[in-house]
Amino acid sequence: MTPHNASDDSRWSELERPPLNAAALRRALVREGSLYSQVDVVQRTGSTNSDLVALVAAGKAAEGAVLVAEEQTAGKGRLDRRWTAPARSGLFFSVFLRPAGVPVARWGWLPLLTGVAVATGLSRAAGVDTALKWPNDLLVTVGGEERKAGGILAERAGEDGVVIGVGINVTLRAEELPVPQAGSLTLAGAVGTDRDPLLRAVLRSLEDWYGRWRSAGGDPSACGLQETYAAGCATLGRSVRAELPGDRSIVGEAVAVDGDGRLVIATAEGVQEPVGAGDIVHLRPA
Repeated sequence: MTPHNASDDSRWSELERPPLNAAALRRALVREGSLYSQVDVVQRTGSTNSDLVALVAAGKAAEGAVLVAEEQTAGKGRLDRRWTAPARSGLFFSVFLRPAGVPVARWGWLPLLTGVAVATGLSRAAGVDTALKWPNDLLVTVGGEERKAGGILAERAGEDGVVIGVGINVTLRAEELPVPQAGSLTLAGAVGTDRDPLLRAVLRSLEDWYGRWRSAGGDPSACGLQETYAAGCATLGRSVRAELPGDRSIVGEAVAVDGDGRLVIATAEGVQEPVGAGDIVHLRPA
């Protein structure tokens, strides 16, 4: 038996976490009539969202451009939070969308639409039940507890576009979790953790939902998005605290997601307050 040395580590981790096959992904996704115009995989970057926004600004990305990173060193969450994970342990990608014909007022549905698409794709390809925490977290169940396994971030790109970034923890082990409340598909008992089919399933699901939403002029009710989101949203029916800009907070029951994608909270005073942006804390039942 040969002695173990540090150089073996990368070799073994490569077997356990194989790289994505960019050529195969392109063949599967970039085709006539498809939403996807290009699929690029980079080994390492700060943030796929920042990179893709810059490519759009430089006129180097058409709608449907997908940028995937094997490792992100400065992945962005909401409120400028940073998010990192070991190389090839998850799916970290961004997609450029240009929703012509959809009023800008309805673009707030894009992160919610992406959440529905990701949850649908993962349930098919990974066999994991996922739930959505408003507005943009993907939850899985690990040991009977809800854990965050992914997130979504939308950023304006150019005059008429949006870059949607998605991060999903796939094979993260317990000792690799950035915080104890995090989770991964592996820890949630996924039957499949090969990232190639997972990414294809998620992107095909996104193409399907985005197409339906655009065909309906962005109307979330007409295309079934509002109903589907509500059905998969773990926030609805829960007691929550919404932490809002300006150090304000609202406590109450999350009762609905309205036509603008806002979370409606019914307070103890009998007021229904729509929340368009903020951090939502799921409170344990009293």
